Amino acid sequence: METIQYQWLLVIVSSLILFFLSPLAKTTNEFFKAVHKKKSPNTLVLTGSLIISWIFAKSITNAANLGLDFGLVGGVAYAGYYLSFAVAGIIIYQLRTKGNFNSIHHFLTSKFGKKAVALFSFLIAIRLFNEVWSNTMVIGSYFGNVGSASYYWSIIIFTFLTLAYALKGGLSSSIFTDVIQMVLFSVLLIIILSVIFSTDDFSTRTIISSGTWSFDLGLNLFFAAILQSFSYPFHDPVLTDRGFISSPKVTKKSFLWASFLGAICIVLFSLFGIYAQSKGMQGQAAVEVGKAFGIIILLIINFIMITSAASTLDSTFSSFSKLIAIDLSLGKSVSFGRITMIIIAVLGTVPVFLDAEILSATTISGTMVTGLTPIFLFWKTQVPKASFFFSVLCGLLFGFILVFEIFPEQLIFTTGKYADLLWVNTWGILACCLVYILPKWMIKK
Repeated sequence: METIQYQWLLVIVSSLILFFLSPLAKTTNEFFKAVHKKKSPNTLVLTGSLIISWIFAKSITNAANLGLDFGLVGGVAYAGYYLSFAVAGIIIYQLRTKGNFNSIHHFLTSKFGKKAVALFSFLIAIRLFNEVWSNTMVIGSYFGNVGSASYYWSIIIFTFLTLAYALKGGLSSSIFTDVIQMVLFSVLLIIILSVIFSTDDFSTRTIISSGTWSFDLGLNLFFAAILQSFSYPFHDPVLTDRGFISSPKVTKKSFLWASFLGAICIVLFSLFGIYAQSKGMQGQAAVEVGKAFGIIILLIINFIMITSAASTLDSTFSSFSKLIAIDLSLGKSVSFGRITMIIIAVLGTVPVFLDAEILSATTISGTMVTGLTPIFLFWKTQVPKASFFFSVLCGLLFGFILVFEIFPEQLIFTTGKYADLLWVNTWGILACCLVYILPKWMIKK
């Protein structure tokens, strides 16, 4: 009970501090583009914002649990997703410098038309909707059992407090608070790792020998993550919105640094799981490690979760606001942007009171957006507008094949966990690339 009280104190105090420190956005450039005093974010600020906005509560939990299940291989496998930053950074740099596009929507409208943009916007709206409840549910689990009153109230209050400072400054608030949250996040992570390494029986040798580098024990996930990195970032406006707010040079440098440093952070979080593995712990790795070291370390781990979840949540609110107001041109005022934030906060919280496991099976996953791979990887290739729809729908088809577990076993050439994920993505990307280029061949004939 005492731990819960401290957690409430951390949530309320940190949220109030961020609210009072956040800049008040008065113009659309401040609210939607994070322009502050007529200056865009520099490399350091943008890099920190990218990392902390992508290291959300759910990813920390996953990294620690993969470390528990697969050792160091699990952490490295999950870190493979951070290739997404490098891919996005390089392609967005090219879109801006060689294509003179000022947003992802600008590129898609110019090349594939408004119907393609409508479908794309629908996909990323679902992604943002999913981000709200999937992160707040992790926070709720730290305050009570699923379904309890404390669980629900913690989610509602946490969402409201985060929404409050997001409403104040929009993307300016998100970028500004990201810097504070990244510094805090780094300090707390260092404290926890120093405590773990202070134990006599945990060393570099323990980490290196914690896993086996085989497909059965982690490499399926690693290669699946690498494959998805060529499409995954482009359906996440939290990431891509940050690709158009600073100069192209600053943007590319920030994305490349975020790819490297973000991957390191994920591997470091997997050390929680590796430590838990070495001690024979079961359950949620990060929670069990916190309990093992006492209330102070447990609170620090919980606070990292709270910090990362808040960063992702405020970024989600800002990205949804920009999607509706700017990208879809439904109302470009700051007031309209704030209204859309309230809408996504409310709608995104509804699944918490439903069966979220069912919803997670139907929301847009990394596999379902593999159809974006040829669209962005070969962005300069001239193809008919139909190519966009063929590729995106093909990716969705393979996503549902994975969800319903109907992929032919004869086409899976490795064994172990995540083997189906790897090979559905492999064949899915090949199919998407084929149907993307197919209309061009048909027209030539």
